[in-house]
Amino acid sequence: MSRRLTEPPVRIDRSAPVPLTAQLVEALRAAMASGALRAGERLPSSRTLAVQLGVSRTVVTDAFQQLYAEGWLDGRHGSGTYVAEHEPLPRPPEPPEPEPPRAADPVLGRPSRQEVRGAGVADLRAGAPWVRDHDRAALRRAWRHAAELLPSDDPDPRGEPRLRALLAEHLRRTRGVRVGPENVLVTRGTGNGLDLVGAMFATGQGPFQGTASERSAARFRAGVEEPGYGKARTILAARGAEIVPCPVDDDGIRPADLPDDLALVYTTPAHQYPLGGRLPLPRRERLIAWARRTGAVVVEDDYDAEFRYDVAPLPALHGLDPERVVLLGTLSKTLDPDLGIGWIVAEPDLLSRLARVRADLSDRTSGPVQAATALLLERGDLDRHLRRMRLEYARRRAMVVEHLGPRIGGDTAGLHVLLPLPEDAVAPVIADAAEEGVLVEDTSRTSHGAPRVHGLVIGYGSVSRAELRRACEVLARAVARHTRS
Repeated sequence: MSRRLTEPPVRIDRSAPVPLTAQLVEALRAAMASGALRAGERLPSSRTLAVQLGVSRTVVTDAFQQLYAEGWLDGRHGSGTYVAEHEPLPRPPEPPEPEPPRAADPVLGRPSRQEVRGAGVADLRAGAPWVRDHDRAALRRAWRHAAELLPSDDPDPRGEPRLRALLAEHLRRTRGVRVGPENVLVTRGTGNGLDLVGAMFATGQGPFQGTASERSAARFRAGVEEPGYGKARTILAARGAEIVPCPVDDDGIRPADLPDDLALVYTTPAHQYPLGGRLPLPRRERLIAWARRTGAVVVEDDYDAEFRYDVAPLPALHGLDPERVVLLGTLSKTLDPDLGIGWIVAEPDLLSRLARVRADLSDRTSGPVQAATALLLERGDLDRHLRRMRLEYARRRAMVVEHLGPRIGGDTAGLHVLLPLPEDAVAPVIADAAEEGVLVEDTSRTSHGAPRVHGLVIGYGSVSRAELRRACEVLARAVARHTRS
């Protein structure tokens, strides 16, 4: 079958910044991919095509060489240039008609805190500390120290020994946890720590899990407070856990309602998220008794226990039974969420299991970050910062109480409060606040299913006191407007 000569549907734009050869390659490639140039069709000679396009012959020969190399062209020197056999690519779908621009909805879009700050919005979402009043000289000193150290060629998955010893001493002073460096594994934060615990159970290396065959066959069940920390559900589910919602009340988790077949239960006893309850001692003892009876592990998230405004911080749950309780902590609320330093406290045997899992995952905490944190602890800079921030957050908490009054709960500790509202008032209050430049979230993100508790989770760490005062005034007006009855 003779192969006919075809005039290729290409054009060259001399005013474009793209080189002429690249333009020709792209045009010919697109024509062959779409089927406008079919397999077997003969192209004009390089001399003829150069005359047709008004370019030098070198432009055409270079383009042909590129397409030969890519397999689009076929033929031998002196016998002509042909389109090679290929399957035409399907035509891409037509792009949809662009929607008319809409006003940004910061509540639905959940923008980053940087975006919100740049838009001049007061961000009252929970979870962020105030980071603009650091001792900058101390931070610079810590980072200079870290930069002077040589990197390790074999980092310990448990973390740097010096930092582990300093963290053990820090926990003894601030949380009443009496442990040594052999009980501490340095993480990148509570999320990283919980993920390692989940990975340990997912790979059948968790403690008290029965025989090897039982461990390899069973999918582990993980209890998470309901309502509770949504990211904990996400992290454990990603490790294959079956998430079991465990009800809480104003005091925290209810041990009497826990099923007996859980491998672990995740709890926030120092400041329940989001209700703000503090687990009383009798209930703590019942939780430990349940864990001993069922063989479960209690994962204690101590996320903001350093900040209390009524009494001294309660000792960590870990002290009641170090063999059954794994303690997670972080400096993200105390110092800076961008620092990426946290810890797991557990008995040495369990910590060794976690270290093996971590090594298998090639997971580690930055060496320079560990070195900088160690210096902050060693020089007392972190303790001084913690004392300053306790006073700062106490003032902010008092401001929230002043404006929102007796409605709020969970205000005795931490960096957030709960503002309970009638279910039908939640959305209108959020919408009214958003119109006046205040971003706040409800309890829906804390629930496994339909929310059982309705209201707003108000964080007061990430805005200035002036912004917080204005935001509280906005919220107070909106709440009064929609809860008059």
